[in-house]
Amino acid sequence: MQTLPDLLAPNLRLVFIGTAAGRVSAARGAYYANPSNKFWRTLHAVGLTLTQFEPHDFRNLAALGIGLTDVCKTHSGMDHQIPHASFDAPRLKAALIQHAPRAIAFTSKKAASTFAARPTGALSYGRFDALATWPNAPAVFVLPSPSGAGNLYWDEAPWRELAAWFKAQK
Repeated sequence: MQTLPDLLAPNLRLVFIGTAAGRVSAARGAYYANPSNKFWRTLHAVGLTLTQFEPHDFRNLAALGIGLTDVCKTHSGMDHQIPHASFDAPRLKAALIQHAPRAIAFTSKKAASTFAARPTGALSYGRFDALATWPNAPAVFVLPSPSGAGNLYWDEAPWRELAAWFKAQK
């Protein structure tokens, strides 16, 4: 059983990929639902949405060509609470190949490193296409986590880089 449903469809322009749903998000049935999470505010601040969505509006992102998923779909909580064996990179890769988004954006280095089986220290924020190595792979971005727990590493600049790429792809 999935903690949150994937918001995936063929040919999306962008798919955001988290590590796993946080406990508040899982309980509310909505992505990035913790009030301390900056995801929805940041989407609006960088111009990816014209209005600021609320977590329960997450399905409305599909109309903008934006999807959502997580590397782990069976557990919720802080990254360090998720059993390593529950991360399912093969499932995620298969879904990305099937749906063929133009870009993917990991919403933390942990999500990107778990997907790519690379240490977080080997990753940098911003565009990082080396994480997708299959034919017709999407553009890849690694973003600082919008979680309140990640405030120490917060930087909106990679999110702005993604937004500029997104706007140029219309």
